[in-house]
Amino acid sequence: MSKDTLIQQFENKMLSHMDSAYNLARWITGHDQDAEDVVQEAYIRAFRGFEKYTDINSLSWLLTIVRNTSYNWMKSKHGYRHLIEFDESVHSATDEPGFVGDRSQDFRQDAILNSSRNKDLLHQALKEMPLIFREVIVLHEIEDLSYKEIADIVGVPVGTVMSRLSRGRRRLQKTLASRLSRRNQVEL
Repeated sequence: MSKDTLIQQFENKMLSHMDSAYNLARWITGHDQDAEDVVQEAYIRAFRGFEKYTDINSLSWLLTIVRNTSYNWMKSKHGYRHLIEFDESVHSATDEPGFVGDRSQDFRQDAILNSSRNKDLLHQALKEMPLIFREVIVLHEIEDLSYKEIADIVGVPVGTVMSRLSRGRRRLQKTLASRLSRRNQVEL
């Protein structure tokens, strides 16, 4: 394959995923500039491996590279202190075992979160979540990826993705309900 053909195929398959790549890198690194640098590095790595690329899911493949590049970037720039290891005893303390979400409450919260002010609240709550929950929520709820695609990207079994997503949603729901309640009390 000629270099021009390789470049053309890479552009056709990978450039359409740039927004998703940036979005994932932004949610992992927490900074716009870091995310731009990570995406640039990830695309360089993807291009280097593109010749070996077969007809697999190009989005999942690219996001796997973006995720790994994001983690390596954070470790090299900030050490390990920004990568909060998941500790079951600490991060599950606010989860309620057996919690079953109230669907009508979910719909009310969706309506509430449609204002820009409330979107800021959602973004802040999501940003403060442990990374293992945040990344699966971003990949599923924002990037609309399947459990299997997320499992491939994150490198865990599908059941683990489903568990993290469920627990992440509960944590996010509790955090948002608490913050909305506090804000409403202040405004009264």
